[in-house]
Amino acid sequence: MHRTAGGFGGLRINSRLLIPVPYADPEDDYTVILNDWYTKSHTALQKLLDSGRTLARPDGVLVNGKNAMGDGKDEPLFTMKPGKTYNVLVTANQDPKDYYMVASTRFNKQVLTGKGIIRYTNGKGPASPELPEAPVGWAWSLNQFRSFRWNLTASAARPNPQGSYHYGSINITRTIKLINSASEEGGKLRYALNGVSHVNPETPLKLAEYYGVADKVFKYDTILDSPQANVDNAKIVTQPNVLNLTFRNFVEIIFENHEKSMQSYHLDGYSFFAVATTVQVYPKSWAAILLTFDNAGMWNIRSEMWERVYLGQQLYASVLSPARSLRDEYNLPDNSLLCGIVKDMPKPAPYSI
Repeated sequence: MHRTAGGFGGLRINSRLLIPVPYADPEDDYTVILNDWYTKSHTALQKLLDSGRTLARPDGVLVNGKNAMGDGKDEPLFTMKPGKTYNVLVTANQDPKDYYMVASTRFNKQVLTGKGIIRYTNGKGPASPELPEAPVGWAWSLNQFRSFRWNLTASAARPNPQGSYHYGSINITRTIKLINSASEEGGKLRYALNGVSHVNPETPLKLAEYYGVADKVFKYDTILDSPQANVDNAKIVTQPNVLNLTFRNFVEIIFENHEKSMQSYHLDGYSFFAVATTVQVYPKSWAAILLTFDNAGMWNIRSEMWERVYLGQQLYASVLSPARSLRDEYNLPDNSLLCGIVKDMPKPAPYSI
């Protein structure tokens, strides 16, 4: 809903000065955000979902919130200098004029296209109106995903020498299989993971945990780590969905997709061996990620599809540090808004150093 109302943007995180990066300092950074778009307002879209209906296909694709017209009046995403090479694998060796950056939908019969402008410094001439056809089918996407490789020369998040921290040598302490499903409850559409469709309680999950009243708000591990194969055909239960994970344990998460549509997931607070923190799961397929839960907190695992996450295809991973130390987690900020059963409760003792 936030994106439809204009709440989207990029977050830039720079490498620490003490850790060298394997490339020269960039002259500048640019953020390019590609997303689908609906012409209805966020309130109208919310009413559709609350009434148990689907949003159906989007109305378009936007690049940084716009779709370029190609008439020479578009504001460029960025301006290239002739002869320079850019980290998006674009070498500025073409005729100096405007060019399109094109984004299009996949796995739909009707292809929607969004365009942005890349402009040469002192370039003359509009972008060509002829757009190349987008790749068709999921095989191209799968091969593209396979082309990504972990760069062991990049800056590390831990003090180990580069290339010395091998995930393959770590013992897996827990394996969790997550199967997505869609069904109706009370005549309304719901989505679920392992048969549970998540709903947010009146008291936010992390607040309940921080104030020591989690047992009054939700239950941990209401889903099985290894669900039955037909869980996607079982009746969906609507309740908070929270996994209790042991701090610093090494966990394997398997995403299993029995549906005909492509799935995509995001995990807050962690990186793993996929492209950033998003993983795609092809129809009738599965994907697995490995990670150490060494970041204390309450972290969201969710579908990247707005409709699905709003209607329950998400859960939370609770990672508690037994030390209650500032080394692992900060105290709740003094200006935090409180609600639910913790609203009038006294603050817990602060974490120690």
